[in-house]
Amino acid sequence: METINLLSEGLIGYHEGWERQRARVAARIAGEVPDGVILLEHAPVVTYGKTGKPEFRLLSESEYAVRGIELVPTDRGGDVTYHGPGQLTGYPIVHLGEGKRDLHRYVWTLEEAIIRTAADFGVAAGRVDFHAGVWAESGGYLAAIGVRVQRWVTHHGFGLNVDARVHQGFETIVACGQTGRPVVSLSELAKTALTLEEVAHSSAGHLRVLLKPD
Repeated sequence: METINLLSEGLIGYHEGWERQRARVAARIAGEVPDGVILLEHAPVVTYGKTGKPEFRLLSESEYAVRGIELVPTDRGGDVTYHGPGQLTGYPIVHLGEGKRDLHRYVWTLEEAIIRTAADFGVAAGRVDFHAGVWAESGGYLAAIGVRVQRWVTHHGFGLNVDARVHQGFETIVACGQTGRPVVSLSELAKTALTLEEVAHSSAGHLRVLLKPD
């Protein structure tokens, strides 16, 4: 699996990231590139999936604009989430071949990569039975998952909260429709300042192992 690390480019707008993702998906469908994962840090944006509930967006469009947060509908599954500074966003673009065409299993695999990444920094995290994503042992929401497939090539992916800067954006939504669930970051749980680069290196390694071709 190829790692396309865009963190050195700084904050990337959601639409620019989406265009890069679409280009990679098309190339993967055509067999021009191998499986890969795009890793980046988005400029502040609230996105919501096809079944997203408006009441989970706590501000008006104009109020989001005043805060410098873009509001974007997407074609992924899932409800409302936030991407922005302090969060590692990962877009695995992987062909699910024969015997691997199980989206529940694929989501489980993304969750597992994040759980192992958290463990690399001494943080205990896992799954819950009421929602996809990764949750800290203490109960806080650590990473969101939202995926889609096109001709059995995956896109969209995960948002892993690395540091406390994410709180400023998450306070404007009900994250993934989970009322009363706190949002946490890896740095807060590890009680040390982690960089997006070191978390990206860890997560990319786990994704390569877990999504390697047979």
